[in-house]
Amino acid sequence: MAYSAITSPPPLRFHSPFHHQPPKPRPHSLVFCSFGDQKNPTSKTSCLFKPNKNIPFFSHQPLLSASKMRFNVQYSAGEEAEPLVTDATNQEDFSWSSVILPFFFPALGGLLFGYDIGATSGATLSLQSAELSGISWFNLSAVQLGLVVSGSLYGALLGSLLVYPIADFLGRRRELIAAALLYVFGGLVTGFAPGLNVLLLGRLLYGLGIGLAMHGAPLYIAETCPSQIRGTLISLKELFIVLGILMGFLVGSIQINAVGGWRYMYGFGVPISLLMGLGMWSLPPSPRWLLLRAVQGKGSFQEYKEKAISALSKLRGRPPGDKVSEKQIEESLVSLKSAYKEDETEGSFLEVFQGPSLKAFVIGGGLVLFQQITGQPSVLYYAGPILQSAGFSAAADATRVSVVIGLFKLAMTWIAVLKVDDLGRRPLLIGGVSGIALSLFLLSAYYKFLGYFPLVAVAALLLYVGCYQISFGPISWLMVSEIFPLRTRGRGISLAVLTNFGSNAIVTFAFSPLKELLGAENLFLLFGAIALVSLLFVVVIVPETKGLSLEEIESKILK
Repeated sequence: MAYSAITSPPPLRFHSPFHHQPPKPRPHSLVFCSFGDQKNPTSKTSCLFKPNKNIPFFSHQPLLSASKMRFNVQYSAGEEAEPLVTDATNQEDFSWSSVILPFFFPALGGLLFGYDIGATSGATLSLQSAELSGISWFNLSAVQLGLVVSGSLYGALLGSLLVYPIADFLGRRRELIAAALLYVFGGLVTGFAPGLNVLLLGRLLYGLGIGLAMHGAPLYIAETCPSQIRGTLISLKELFIVLGILMGFLVGSIQINAVGGWRYMYGFGVPISLLMGLGMWSLPPSPRWLLLRAVQGKGSFQEYKEKAISALSKLRGRPPGDKVSEKQIEESLVSLKSAYKEDETEGSFLEVFQGPSLKAFVIGGGLVLFQQITGQPSVLYYAGPILQSAGFSAAADATRVSVVIGLFKLAMTWIAVLKVDDLGRRPLLIGGVSGIALSLFLLSAYYKFLGYFPLVAVAALLLYVGCYQISFGPISWLMVSEIFPLRTRGRGISLAVLTNFGSNAIVTFAFSPLKELLGAENLFLLFGAIALVSLLFVVVIVPETKGLSLEEIESKILK
């Protein structure tokens, strides 16, 4: 994917109740820019931000004024300001080889989350088989089976709660190492479980790993990757989740006829967990986290700054302490210092519910909430019956149906990965959520009066899956990872993860009673109505963050 840096007119502003007030007076900074041939839109533009002590502070006058110059002025400190040059010109040079490992090892946390979903579908069948379970306690009640299936979900909820107060203390790297260890122990305890209680303990431990990984992975990736490919990489993490689901289905189909096959299904994730842990051990901490600790006064400022420079150099494949990394760290420090008052260097426990952090939580938390309550955990429940009614022989085999749908999910997620940093977040969300609403109304119509046209249901099902995978699937987690201010990012994302898993649990447990109460046609109608509300939420509330650095998102959108 190619990226070019060109200047352009100021972007149109989208106004909503969550948009900022007109900026107050604030200190100026000068930018020194070297422009290429203005007649050639592909010419390179490089800029160096430096504070100018000769310009009076709190001036209302712009630093540069020229009607023919196609760029704006940006203040490096104070409240929200216009960009000095277009966002594309602030993109840093990087090589893809240097960003692969800092993405790959955290993304394994998502793959292991998806693997648990896929493997559990086969493991529950193996566990309940008198011939193939290899145990004497195979005759599980509905409640016991439900605990086995949802045990990791409970663990993820607990992990999200536990990480809230300690996220910034642990740091992103150590949190992912802890997640990998919990994956290892959870997989081993589950695979070697001599009884149901030990099995449930293993499921809980594995779920704790999911909670930490789904919190730490988007944080680490967002804070360490270049801003112009942040959307691509975090969407790729969603692709890893889908890959994990497919891997779980595949291992399940291979081991389903083996005696004690469920042990192998759950144990297969252990080597991958070890790879994740060793990989994260080899990576440096997030430079932005190190700078956060520096401005919070958690140690020697200079020492944390030097560690941040060293970490950024290693992440970009540059020589230790190179000048480019040093300049980038200095620029990040300017933004960070402006966000912190000298007398209040660490946010309070409840600050995530105040000011810019509350605005970020409404955006991020709202997206992951609508991701679940539009029916995502439940719609695929009908995949088998729908395909079977259309005459697809594969519908008789639940595993094959799951693999087919999983492959389609994978293809659609790949489209989102390719387009998220090109089209932007809002277009994908608006288009995808519109398709979700349409598909749910079609499914309702199928069960109400289009029962003789099963291909309508098949088309609606595939439309739902495809639209979800280009919108709520990857974009919700992307927005969550980038929208929170650095000051409260750890706690904010932990609340968003908690919202996601909590709403998932509610929808999952409420599905059967609602189906009995309303019937399939009215249940899909309800989900469709919720999808329309979520579309309105996206149009009115959710901003565009394409091409912006995390510091720019904080200064331009949240303040």
